[in-house]
Amino acid sequence: MIQRIAELKDRQVVCVKDGMILGFVGDIELDTENGRLSSIIIYGKAKAFGLFGREDDLVIPWENIEIIGEETILVNCSI
Repeated sequence: MIQRIAELKDRQVVCVKDGMILGFVGDIELDTENGRLSSIIIYGKAKAFGLFGREDDLVIPWENIEIIGEETILVNCSI
């Protein structure tokens, strides 16, 4: 299956171990030497409407991605 990067953005990410919704894809990391996707990034939640910054971003390595569906990405996580 071929997909565009823009199609991955804002897709819901769910942990397969417990069904917890981790958030939505905000960005990706590419390995430019090998031309491969290395990880997806879920932006941290805003603290107090963004006035106090936000929580740390969650970086999920490619090896932990189980399935990329049409609306959801299932990942193996240990959070």
